[in-house]
Amino acid sequence: MESRSFVVACGGTGGHVFPGLVVARELRRRGHKVVVWLSGRAIEGAARGEWDGPVFATGARFLNLRTALTNLRAFMRCRSALRRDRPHALLAMGSYASLPPVVAAKLAGVPVVLHEANAVPGKAVDVLSRVAALTATSFDETARWLPGRNIWKTGLPVREDLVGQPRLDGIPEGVFTLFVTGGSQGARRVNELVSQGLCLLRQAEPGPFHVIHQTGPADEARVREAYARGGVSATVCAFMREMGRAYASADLVIARAGASTCFELCRLAKPALLIPLPTAVRDHQHANASALVRCGGADEGVQAELTPRTVMRYVHAKMRDPLALARMRQALAPFSDTDAAARLADALEAVVRAS
Repeated sequence: MESRSFVVACGGTGGHVFPGLVVARELRRRGHKVVVWLSGRAIEGAARGEWDGPVFATGARFLNLRTALTNLRAFMRCRSALRRDRPHALLAMGSYASLPPVVAAKLAGVPVVLHEANAVPGKAVDVLSRVAALTATSFDETARWLPGRNIWKTGLPVREDLVGQPRLDGIPEGVFTLFVTGGSQGARRVNELVSQGLCLLRQAEPGPFHVIHQTGPADEARVREAYARGGVSATVCAFMREMGRAYASADLVIARAGASTCFELCRLAKPALLIPLPTAVRDHQHANASALVRCGGADEGVQAELTPRTVMRYVHAKMRDPLALARMRQALAPFSDTDAAARLADALEAVVRAS
């Protein structure tokens, strides 16, 4: 296809930004011009370094009464940018950050492709998919939530820089290693349950083990101190900049069940205990986790039912059963998808040809 111009609107959390940037790079590799649209919030800062092309800050914020005027200004900014740059199509990766770009694109006559990362669509995609030329999905079951829409299952792009990385320095081969993450912003209850549970494990298990724990900014000092008091060998950080190496080091992952995390686990064949965020809209993290549980590659823990002792017993059982972990890795292997970014780029090109 001859060179075209695209906007990739992927603001919000890292779970929206990183997959969007993978698609942006694929489009650019194909010879297209790409501008990445972010909301401009500080939370996107770590992901921003993954893209060396042009960036536009929309100013979009969570939609409520207090931010209505801010989002109206964001819409005006998006409309002006579309009139100036005249892209052939816009890809929006979901979340509140999609609203001003998609509405502006629809009114400007720019075809829109939406992407929904989670098994259950968020409110933004549920509404905006009614005006999109195409809605791309990651999970098979998402289509039933969007009747009457033009659906194309593409999967969720995963950063290739996560693949083939060495173990983190200082963690010897053969030492059972856990990677704990609640996402880039952390998860207070996961941090508490796991740090306390692993301190109990240290008392019960004489053999060596190591934990890599991404805590988020609020809990870094607290978790580091807990492990130090409990005698647990740990690498603790607010934000893990070497995610590929952290995954490579891990025999077992304990995490929330955001879509990006789930697809990273599949891509890297990493067994996991998933603890869905109980307040997630439409309980979408439970739906995400269920997909991995059904294939046999993960277990799910209900946050309200977990205690430090149940976490300790779970991890202890996995440490002592390497065959079970091997079976979980094998179960994830068929879901290792390397073509999601290419399929999304194909979708955008197809929408342009049809417009």
